[in-house]
Amino acid sequence: MPVTSAVDARDLVVRYGDNTALDRSTFSIPAGTITAVIGPNGSGKSTLLNAIAGLVDPAGGDIEVPARADGARRISYVLQTTKVNESLPVSVREVVTMGRYAELGAYGWLAAEDRNEIAAAMERTGITDLASRQLHELSGGQRQRVFVAQGMAQSHDLLLLDEPLTGIDMTTARAIDEAIHAERSRGCTVILTTHDLSEAQVADHVVLLAGRVVASGPPGEVLTVANLKDAYGPSVLHLDEGSFFIDDAAHAPVDERHVHRERSIHTEASQTDTHSSG
Repeated sequence: MPVTSAVDARDLVVRYGDNTALDRSTFSIPAGTITAVIGPNGSGKSTLLNAIAGLVDPAGGDIEVPARADGARRISYVLQTTKVNESLPVSVREVVTMGRYAELGAYGWLAAEDRNEIAAAMERTGITDLASRQLHELSGGQRQRVFVAQGMAQSHDLLLLDEPLTGIDMTTARAIDEAIHAERSRGCTVILTTHDLSEAQVADHVVLLAGRVVASGPPGEVLTVANLKDAYGPSVLHLDEGSFFIDDAAHAPVDERHVHRERSIHTEASQTDTHSSG
């Protein structure tokens, strides 16, 4: 069967005022896959998600996204934030329920299908036991799971996640990682941004950015020393036996941040091997 695309872009340019955030780029993202968008800080990762979601219009070229073609609203977008108003009286279940509002409209009532989707999203992200808790009472990692569950509760064919595995604890990282793979098993396309090279290495597809798309394709074809040098410049450090390490400030560990996988990888045939960064 031919591979269908979740995103097709040709000579895409995205600008914010006079600033070119993403220069002329042509690429495709296959449907039904987990795609990692990776690159240094300021490389255009969030800009690319915004363009896919239709939140910014191209300044040049074009982008086709079947999930929003002909007025369809089959995209769910989870932004990178866990900050909430401490005085906002809203429960975890209510936040996840908001994911159904796009379908229900302003005055719609929850049907059995809506309640089932809400319950399933909470189950997949491991927050069912938090349903009655107030959002402001939760840790940052727990809030991240709540917002991911909200995105999953929304009817969608394409799920966009901005840095879903950054700055969270191991339990949250594992729960979100499992939920992402469950989305793919259900036929959904997942596109996530990440600073973690090893997370990109185990994705189905990778888009490498540096103010433009440097390379797009399977991890083994994209995550090469030549491509990473192009994107990261002097931050790419060579190790022994063909492996390399990215010495980028965005990869530096912070307090309570999970180390989901190591950030040095091997470029030869054994693409799933990782090497300690020391």
